[in-house]
Amino acid sequence: MKILLPPTFFLASAMGVQPVLAQTTPDEQAVTLAPVQVSAPRLARELYATPAAVSTLGEDEIQRGQQRVRLDESLVRVPGVFVQNRDNFAQGQRIAIRGFGARAPFGVRGITVRVDGIPYTLPDGQAALDAIDLDSAERIEVIRGPSSVLYGNAAGGVIDITTADGRSDPGSSVRVEAGSDGYQKLSLQNGGQNGDWSHHVSLSGLNVDGYREQSSTEKYLLNAKLRRELGSERALTAIVNLLDNPRSEDPGALNAREVTRGRHLAAPNSVALDAHQNVDQQLVGLQYEDLSAGPGELYVKGFYARRDFEQQLPYVGDSRLGYERDYIGGSAEYHHAIELGTLPLDYVVGVDVARQEDDRFRNDVSGAGAVGEQVAREKQTATATGAFAQGDLGLTDRLTLSLGARFDRVELEVDDRYLDDGDQSGDQTFNEWSGSAGLSYRYRPQHQVYLNTGTAFETPTFAEFANPAGGGFNPSVEPQKSWNREVGLRGYVAPLALDYDLALFSVRVRDELVPFDEGGRTFYQNAGNTDRDGMELALGWQFLDQWRLDSALTLARYTFDEFATPTANFDGNRIPGLPEQTWISQLTWEGMGERFATLETEYIGDLLADNANEVEADSYWLVNLRVGDGWQLDERSRLNAFVGLRNVFDREHYSNVRLNGTFGRYYEPAPGRSVYGGVELTF
Repeated sequence: MKILLPPTFFLASAMGVQPVLAQTTPDEQAVTLAPVQVSAPRLARELYATPAAVSTLGEDEIQRGQQRVRLDESLVRVPGVFVQNRDNFAQGQRIAIRGFGARAPFGVRGITVRVDGIPYTLPDGQAALDAIDLDSAERIEVIRGPSSVLYGNAAGGVIDITTADGRSDPGSSVRVEAGSDGYQKLSLQNGGQNGDWSHHVSLSGLNVDGYREQSSTEKYLLNAKLRRELGSERALTAIVNLLDNPRSEDPGALNAREVTRGRHLAAPNSVALDAHQNVDQQLVGLQYEDLSAGPGELYVKGFYARRDFEQQLPYVGDSRLGYERDYIGGSAEYHHAIELGTLPLDYVVGVDVARQEDDRFRNDVSGAGAVGEQVAREKQTATATGAFAQGDLGLTDRLTLSLGARFDRVELEVDDRYLDDGDQSGDQTFNEWSGSAGLSYRYRPQHQVYLNTGTAFETPTFAEFANPAGGGFNPSVEPQKSWNREVGLRGYVAPLALDYDLALFSVRVRDELVPFDEGGRTFYQNAGNTDRDGMELALGWQFLDQWRLDSALTLARYTFDEFATPTANFDGNRIPGLPEQTWISQLTWEGMGERFATLETEYIGDLLADNANEVEADSYWLVNLRVGDGWQLDERSRLNAFVGLRNVFDREHYSNVRLNGTFGRYYEPAPGRSVYGGVELTF
């Protein structure tokens, strides 16, 4: 496919993944580079010794000039990652990594999301992002590829987020923002260290009217960490995360005729039925680390979360639903370095345990919006246990062999408590092995070539096990399994101050899970086999002290290899919901103090909305701009201000495309040109 470049592109070719290298001047970079450690692969190691596609985002990339409301603000900079649905808070953002996760009509499927070591991905494989606090996020690591050997079920990729604990951010801050479509946000933070104690508290309130009708949201979020150094390299950390989302409205999807009438309109049923959701969640965690546990290091983590959820979907029928969820789990890991003969071996062994219990209900709703009798009530229980081992064996000073294995047991059970239509109770148990092998060759101190292969599995979530013929489990749906192969190059060319990261991947998926709509509800089926092949390239060039140019390009092919239904054959068709070309770019200027300007371009290739490949969403370019400055008020106080402009040229496009939509309702239009700005006082 030919990609047409806008005139602004050659002024702004950049990707926002900060190179995994330290920010220094070109002269300094030619002398030395600070090594970057990555921990999302569980076995912490230097990036140039990691045989996998891993991207890192630092605090500047996450926060500078950003609203810090949606993950796509940061993840848009990572090649191989595609994010939709940034403007519908009721449905949540949809994230795909190399195609994994694209099938989700809402929320996240097939990807492991972790925040401060706590898995936000549930034992059944689904994840919600609404409680992630980007105001306190210091680092994001993304593993781009199947990672079941690390995290078990639903690990088509990994997003690992670390928030501040007060050791590196003493002081307080107040941040006020406002913008288009009624955007308002207030953020308060306080952190610091006193002897063996450190803490960080982040509190925010968000209100948005929304670009479309029926798209407002109101959300309050608290994220707090308290750390105590116990001596002898031991520490204890407590985590509290509270989410109060009293209302997020759902404007629904439009058909092509409705889009022509008005892109800002909501679907008729969304307005008539007042489609919306409300969420209340509390999470607590406790983590212990002992860096001198015998000859190695010990990490023990535990958590508990309670989530109350209720939602009105935009269709007449059994569309009022909700649940009360209890989610508990923990993990233990032991890291050790030994000699295997004369060869150094670094390894980690551990166990993960998690359990979710959902008490769910569903009620009928009339065309007038009146909530009627209950039509379903059941208790869903998912239990996941896993044991894993991973090791790096140094074959030479430059060549490292990495091996990993994991066993998982996932138990899903439905206890039907609505018996008017018979007892639909049932259970499913899956025992799965995953493995990986990789080689890393550091042929020069700042250059690496690697290759790896690994397997992964993904069970259907409870929602995906829904039976179109009635309650209980759909007996025809099975887990999907994948085999990933990858080769990559990464490094830094000191004379040019140029860093690069290239990955070629090929993934074969058996029994791919794909959605279809029936009567306004989404159900799932296995699609035989699919292929995902592609290239991810990230380049960064510090061509002057104050100027940096980055670019991230993804070229891929996602196809159904074998997929037929009783009424159609989709062999050779593209997998819907995925663009096969994306090009994210960024040109950044940094002046004195904290003065900056970033010009960003996004190219998103065309994507298809249905399995038959008959409905297409066109490709588009977006141009965004962020500028900011800072002023030192006194010895301890500083004032920062910033302005952001999205979609500078007011380009029409879709923020989300619903797959295999009913009655032609595929499209969720995105806002046109919008602006936001804010000021932050740090003291």
